Amino acid sequence: MIQNCENSSIKAALVKNYADKIRATGKIDKELYEKFNVKRGLRNADGTGVLVGLTTIGSVHGYVISESEKVSCPGALYYRGIDVVDLVKGFQAESRFGFEECAYLLLFGEMPNRQELQSWEELLAARRNLPEGFKENAIIRAPGRDLMNSIARAVLTAYTYDPEPDRLDLESTFCQCVDMIARFPVIAAYAYQAKAHYHMNQSLMLRNPLPSLSTAENFLLLTREDGVYTKLEAELLDLCLVLHAEHGGGNNSAFTTHVVTSSGTDAYAAIAAATLSLKGPRHGGASLRVMEQMREIKSNLEHWDNEGEIADYLQSILEKKAGDSTGLIYGLGHAVYTLSDPRTDILRTKARLLAKTKGREEELKLYETIERLAPEIFNRGRDKKRDLCANVDFYSGFVYDMLNIPMDLFTPLFAVSRVVGWCAHRIEELVNSGPIIRPAYKAIFKERPYKSLDQRG
Repeated sequence: MIQNCENSSIKAALVKNYADKIRATGKIDKELYEKFNVKRGLRNADGTGVLVGLTTIGSVHGYVISESEKVSCPGALYYRGIDVVDLVKGFQAESRFGFEECAYLLLFGEMPNRQELQSWEELLAARRNLPEGFKENAIIRAPGRDLMNSIARAVLTAYTYDPEPDRLDLESTFCQCVDMIARFPVIAAYAYQAKAHYHMNQSLMLRNPLPSLSTAENFLLLTREDGVYTKLEAELLDLCLVLHAEHGGGNNSAFTTHVVTSSGTDAYAAIAAATLSLKGPRHGGASLRVMEQMREIKSNLEHWDNEGEIADYLQSILEKKAGDSTGLIYGLGHAVYTLSDPRTDILRTKARLLAKTKGREEELKLYETIERLAPEIFNRGRDKKRDLCANVDFYSGFVYDMLNIPMDLFTPLFAVSRVVGWCAHRIEELVNSGPIIRPAYKAIFKERPYKSLDQRG
């Protein structure tokens, strides 16, 4: 297989020639999308999503339609009808970890009682250990440089460890989902340890998960060299897992789960596809872009507490004079949320506690200043103002960094959490037995006759 055309026997001129042909034949005039009213990105002209399905799992609320116009409102996120703000307040008030309870709610549609929660936690704990030989065959012997690819490959390998992987009945599907929810944190941690050893010249460290620990605690145990963490650190990671577990059926990876499931394929194929969807920088990889941009901002500001200096630099980013020349302030704006992202508010509040213990309060204040200034700077000189808020990715990378979690694990951590939502959406698609998802694409070429080889010149 050719890994890199520049290093292969294919001549650069030939490659460029082929690339030019592909580019020319694939280019479509943007005006045609408007002419045929194409819903690019499955979005309506006003930015709202095209309605393609119904769900009882999650709901994202950031605006209302009043007299055919989009009106911004404070953001809200619901899991099975329960406001995430209330869910978080509930387990935090009782000093409990919430991710396992959240997973139960998303899968079964109801909050567990004390006995049900204990049984569910015990079930997840019992299924965390990987099958005999799995970590060697699926992870260690093929260490990848990209952990999301490694996770997806491990999920596909799990197909071969399942005696009846293609069964679509709910009993089998439930067992497959439990295994994936329980094992994703272990797979992600081991994939990182394999990369660190084989590609970064570090010692190979593979601990076994402990059944007495929560998902968040086990992840910290498996990824830290000394395996030591504080209760606050575990609580903050647990909170991140809860806030990322589900985000409605319209987000790219959840919709991918519905699309792939609708074809009748197995659970491993559907979840691997969702994992690779999440890998994209415009989806689950957004926190990495925020961190990279914030690193640049911090290195170029002389005074982190000078709002004028901060505002000037943000303006330079928007004018493509600074940053990566995209004109984007990463972590600002969302497809649904307008005035606020409820996940951001929850995470910021808890992050302040950890920033205080880590001596990073000044840095957090810089984040908060940028969050406050950026929307106004973005709208300067614009005829049509846009309501913008910081999304959860704006703070999640900073939180992971305070938790000493390597950047390689930022997006995999998202998958560790979101696999719960994917499993719930797969089950919902199977239960409702919808048709295979197949939107329309209009062909805009003109018919032409076939020419024999001698006639082609």
